[in-house]
Amino acid sequence: MLDIKLIRSNPEAVKAGIRKREMDLDAVVDEILSIDEKRRELTGHAESMKAEQNAMTKRIPAMKKAGEDTSALMAEMKELSEKVKEANAGLSEWEEKQRELMLSLPNLPDEDVAAGGKEQNVPDHYFKEKPVFDFEAKNHVDLCESLGLIDYQRGAKIAGNGAWVYRGAGARLEWALLNFFVSEHLADGYELVLPPHMLNYECGYVAGQFPKFGEEVYWIQNPTSADKKFMLPTAETALVNLHRDEILSEEELPRKYIAYTPCYRREAGSYRSEERGMIRGHQFNKVEMVQYTTEEGSGQAFAELVGKAESLVQKLGLHYRLSRLAAGDCSFSMAKTYDIEVWIPSMGIYKEVSSASNARAYQARRGNIKYRGADKKLHFAHTLNASGLATSRVLPAIVEQYQNADGSVTVPEVLRPFMGGQEVIK
Repeated sequence: MLDIKLIRSNPEAVKAGIRKREMDLDAVVDEILSIDEKRRELTGHAESMKAEQNAMTKRIPAMKKAGEDTSALMAEMKELSEKVKEANAGLSEWEEKQRELMLSLPNLPDEDVAAGGKEQNVPDHYFKEKPVFDFEAKNHVDLCESLGLIDYQRGAKIAGNGAWVYRGAGARLEWALLNFFVSEHLADGYELVLPPHMLNYECGYVAGQFPKFGEEVYWIQNPTSADKKFMLPTAETALVNLHRDEILSEEELPRKYIAYTPCYRREAGSYRSEERGMIRGHQFNKVEMVQYTTEEGSGQAFAELVGKAESLVQKLGLHYRLSRLAAGDCSFSMAKTYDIEVWIPSMGIYKEVSSASNARAYQARRGNIKYRGADKKLHFAHTLNASGLATSRVLPAIVEQYQNADGSVTVPEVLRPFMGGQEVIK
């Protein structure tokens, strides 16, 4: 959520920032300001009446002690009390309306983020050269089926389109990836968290997914109660809520967490021909990194997260590119995002395996997450996240980039300790 003080003091800058996302919410900003003015006026009026009430309350004991009649004053107080109730009711309505409109505003992109949609995304740099084969290379679907790594047919049979079953060496390769990611993060001082997969509404609200994107998740309704939860679309949704409604100390920041979870995405409903196999699915595995920082430490944390995500792909020996996303391609809650995209040879395109993003104070403001600084004042924390990594595109990239002429696949060296020393999948 944006700071109402920023909207009051510089509405044109807020409008300009939102327009960088290719969104026109000028009228919403103007309405927020109009409501804010009415709300503040009504708040002042209510406070004035309350002060008058308090003054009357203090007069009554003295009047009674002096033997004076207090009936007229009591009647006046009763009438004033009704006016205060009416003012408070009206104030609540204005506050709720303002809150709804505030929730419709996305985070403002950083100044160095390009305006426009995904067509304005800019590759920052590349790692390694594209693999070149002196034989007829196969796509990951055929390779995974011929090697018995993935069972697409039975996955669809038991769970529908967009589902698959890891089998044999495929299951071991998937588990090796997850173990490799976790071990790398633990070595860098991140705390491992295994969060619940079913979360309450507040988690989606704080993360910035609700109320705007409430239809993009899988909802779970308890048939015996009014309890309603949703399946987490990413572990970020859980991790950025760990310190909801808490006050941290500056000394304990940054807080660094990782979590392994499956991710459940309802939005992956339609499939294009280039998204066959594991490229897009309703459920996939991911290790997520999240940091809580001070405002001053936010930039350094972002650079660290990008570097860590890149390091994982580099150690796997995969060709990839790092792309700086334009404002319109950054998610609703994020001020800046870099994508790490691996090369899928059979498709001739790059596919994202990690998004590193800085929400700045946007999520913390929603979640009332603060820290007490050295100045003894309370400040909203900054929250950042990055995939480290999502496996459903890493595994296809490994299979395709590491394939051999005989149809086998070489296991990346860093994964072999987690595969019992196996070097080649035949």
